[in-house]
Order: sequence, then C-alpha cells, then structure tokens
Amino acid sequence: MKYLLFFLLFPLTHLHSQIKISVTVPKDTPENAQIFMASSLNGWNPNDAAFQLKKDADGSYFIKIPENQGKTEYKFTRGSWETAEGNAEGKGIENRVFTFTGKQQLIKNEIISWAKPELKQNTASPNVKILSENFSIPQLNTVRKIWIYLPSDYASSEKRYPVIYMEDGQNLFDGQTSFSGEWKVDETLDALFAKGEKQAIVIGIDNGGSERLNEYSPWKNAKYGGGKGDLYADFLAQTLKPYVDQHYRTRSSAKNTGLIGSSMGGLISFYAGMKYPEKFGKLGIFSPSFWFAKNDLKQYLNQHSKKLRHTRFYFLAGSKESEDMVSDIEEVIQILKKKVPEKNIKTKFDEYGTHSESYWAKEFPGAYLWLLK
Repeated sequence: MKYLLFFLLFPLTHLHSQIKISVTVPKDTPENAQIFMASSLNGWNPNDAAFQLKKDADGSYFIKIPENQGKTEYKFTRGSWETAEGNAEGKGIENRVFTFTGKQQLIKNEIISWAKPELKQNTASPNVKILSENFSIPQLNTVRKIWIYLPSDYASSEKRYPVIYMEDGQNLFDGQTSFSGEWKVDETLDALFAKGEKQAIVIGIDNGGSERLNEYSPWKNAKYGGGKGDLYADFLAQTLKPYVDQHYRTRSSAKNTGLIGSSMGGLISFYAGMKYPEKFGKLGIFSPSFWFAKNDLKQYLNQHSKKLRHTRFYFLAGSKESEDMVSDIEEVIQILKKKVPEKNIKTKFDEYGTHSESYWAKEFPGAYLWLLK
C-alpha cells in the first residue's frame, strides 16, 4: 500500500491540539493522482482546490485547513464523486468522522479502493424517466439533467398530482449515478402507492458539480463561494415549474408544490421557498447547511417570514452531524414561529442521524407523508 499522510493544522495558538490523520491508499492509485478532501467544511465539493492535498518529498500527502471545532465528516476523492474512495466492492462508503477535542490526536484510516463507476448497477424503477439530459437554465446560462418520477397510475388515469422538486438529482433514484448511495425515492413511492398512500410527481434536478456551492446559496461565503442561488431559485420558479405544469397533469398551487433538499440542497430549498411562497408551499429541509451564510439567512428570514404563514416546514437533522446543525435549525425555527403557526412546523432530531444519503433515504417517507397530508 502507498501511504497518504496529511495534517490538519490549526493557527499557531492551537498547535498544541494538532490533528494528524494517516491514510493508506490502494496500490492502483495513479502516481500522479490528485487527492482531495471533500467534507462538511467545504460543502462536500469533491475537487475543491482549497482542499487539495499536496505531495511531500517523502511521497506522502498533506493538507492544512482552517481551524475547526466539533465534528467533521469527510471523504477522500481523486477529483470527482465518480472516483471517490470505496469499499472492497468499489461501492461508496459512509462518511468518515473526526471530532476536534482540543487535544493532540492521531487518526489512522485505510482507503480500501477507489470507486469504480462501471460496477454500479442501474436501480431506477420503471416509473423514473429522464425529462431532459440538457434542460436549459437561462438564468445561469447553463444546462442540467432533469429526472422525473411519475406515479404508478399516471398513465392509466386522468388524475392531477402534487409535485415535489428535489435537489441533487444524481442521488435520488439510481444507484448508478449516486456517489454514496441513493435516496430510493422511486422505490419508496412505489411502495406507498401499493399501500394506497397519496402520490406525487417528483422532479429531480442534478447539481452542477463544481458549481454546486455557488448555485445552492444566494449569499457568498468568503471561503467557499456561493452567490448564484438567487438565480437558481428563479430558475426553479420561473422556468422549471411552468414547464412541468404545462407538460404534465399537476396540481400547480403552492399548497400542492414542494421543495426537498439536503445539506446545501436544504439551504437552497429553504431559500427558494422563502423567496417564492406563492409557488412552493411545502419545504422538506434535511440537514441544511445554514452555517454557510447563517447571518444573511436569518436577516432575510426576519424580513420575509410574514409571507410564510401558510408554508409547511419539515426539518430533519441528526446528532451525529456537525456540532451546530441542530442549534442552527432551532435558531431558524424561533424566527419562523413569530409568524408561522406551530402546526405548520415539524422537526425531527435523531440521535443516530448522520450527514449521509442512507439517513436521508430512511427519513424521506416520513417527511413525504407529513408534507402531503
């Protein structure tokens, strides 16, 4: 095995509490491989230049990152989620975690393999289609892959359905396109249909890869970017929703239209719901990255919360996520409660919850049923 070694160095005032992480990498790691750390510190960007490990004279790698406190979740990649670290079968693994304790630590990890995309199987149900491989986003002068899930009885009925728009479409339906497991939205809705539960059309919008952080926040973070989220929200409300309502049998009112997202996707879903409450009346906010622009978010919410009294909010987070995850959500909820009836706000904080697709997949059915009731 080759050895990948990096140090998490803190400012001089904290050198006594340095964290050292040692990682072994597979023998088939290319000699000129560029290794990155994707984590809760940088919005899970798999090829963030600020988090690229440098190669040392002895062949090891290292990185210096800003001071962090509490819990940090992370993975190693070779520049994309298609080449992230994997298990013995080349499939995605759960997030790694370390906790800043204020004491010196040595953390040893072993990378078993690098993920092999060709080994992933297509798991999308027959009810999932690709609406477009290159759907135009004129607000951002780009295109994006859009998925659509149609209810099991869509073709055999004349019914109209609520619509849920979900971020990070790569991870919703198909294990072949997800980077660390899928939400199994299609399997969940197929099973709920069999039980006679309410059905909905689900639209999945792929994230923009390296542009994910920029597009998923309307506000800029000095370290990690952002700032294009306002235009992205305009795309959801002014371009994508009108298209879907025109081409499919939808219930187009705000009370029948929702947004669901996790992490940075939770941030942009919350923002789009605040900006367009007349379009999106149901918001599923999973493990949101409110930390990315917390002060800007709270200021905007204080200014616009009076428009949200009819919006329904479902907040989800786990205690095994970042240290401030739950408290950040609670601060937002306190502002909401000034204008929004408590019956329209649902929270679920779990002891076991992690910042991962597997957690969000497990909790999706409960959020879906509450939002659509």
